[in-house]
Amino acid sequence: MTDQPEIKKGLAGVVVDTTEISSVNQETNSLLYRGYPVQELAASCSFEQVAYLIWHGELPNDEELGAFEEIERAQRALAPEIAAMIESAPVSGHPMDVLRSAVSLLGTYETHASFGTRRPEDERSDYAKSVRLFAQLPAIVAYDQRHRHGMDPIPPRADLDYSSNFLWMTFGELPDAVVIDAFRRSMILYAEHSFNASTFTARVVASTLSDLHSGVVAAIGALKGLLHGGANEAVMATFAEIGSADHAEAWLEDALARKAKIMGFGHRVYKNGDSRVPTMKAALDTLVEHYNRPDLLALYDALEHAMAERKNIKPNLDYPSGPAYHLIGFDTPTFTPLFAAARVTGWTAHFMEQQHANSLIRPLSLYTGPAQREV
Repeated sequence: MTDQPEIKKGLAGVVVDTTEISSVNQETNSLLYRGYPVQELAASCSFEQVAYLIWHGELPNDEELGAFEEIERAQRALAPEIAAMIESAPVSGHPMDVLRSAVSLLGTYETHASFGTRRPEDERSDYAKSVRLFAQLPAIVAYDQRHRHGMDPIPPRADLDYSSNFLWMTFGELPDAVVIDAFRRSMILYAEHSFNASTFTARVVASTLSDLHSGVVAAIGALKGLLHGGANEAVMATFAEIGSADHAEAWLEDALARKAKIMGFGHRVYKNGDSRVPTMKAALDTLVEHYNRPDLLALYDALEHAMAERKNIKPNLDYPSGPAYHLIGFDTPTFTPLFAAARVTGWTAHFMEQQHANSLIRPLSLYTGPAQREV
């Protein structure tokens, strides 16, 4: 017998707090935003409506949505200082590094609460900052991709909704409706997911009574990791390595023999497969048909089938979103910044929720180093 505590590596199974923002209903295997199944939101709502829901707890009526859209669209343009920072960043760096630095710089232009204080008006200020980040992250991501190709930036358009404007700023033209719709669905599916690694990181920062931009910067750093947001990029690297559908089984056999991690498969939360996948896979199917890329779908299906047969592991959201973003025309390193542009809604909602009923997050550890000794 020992008095040593049980170690929960990765905090697996540990419930650390309550939240009203999202949950996974294990009985229906559905991700819920404020109680609404995400697949229903993706089927019928704009991303602006979903962002409003995540922040306010209810879907907006027409008047509330109009007011929110007016505020968001008025703040889409980047300040010259942010544009200069993007242009000065080395193109050898990852787009997530540029996004992280741009958000940090944006934070220097904001008014933050004094150290050690928290007032009612600070919550209203944090919401305003959240909307500004929501409005400007697409411009940062689009500007950076164009800069890497030596192309001039495209100014935002206030007459376009969030999804259409994002694609306009990236490509300089509006794609067909099927492409806009697939992109809209992906943003909604990525917007929030309870206490995932990056969101928990943001809540840890919030618990110290730091500022909202610091929380988002920290969350971006966590999302960059291959085991979190970087997985959607890794899916395309896997596809490039396999080459074609007829090589999928042999590639998987070799990868499993090497004990390689197959990115885009498995999820710690879902017991019966990621509930977001069917919605994103349907969106991918429309893109495959639109761009006439049956070869990509065949490779997708072949690897998914091989994984099911060999490991009985199902895809997560990153598996269909990677090839979807590829077909739309985004550079592979831009996939994770797209994830961040969506997830900033969840990050900021959790940041504000944490500070509303705060307790400093400070877990314990079990020391396993040398016993006390003399110098």
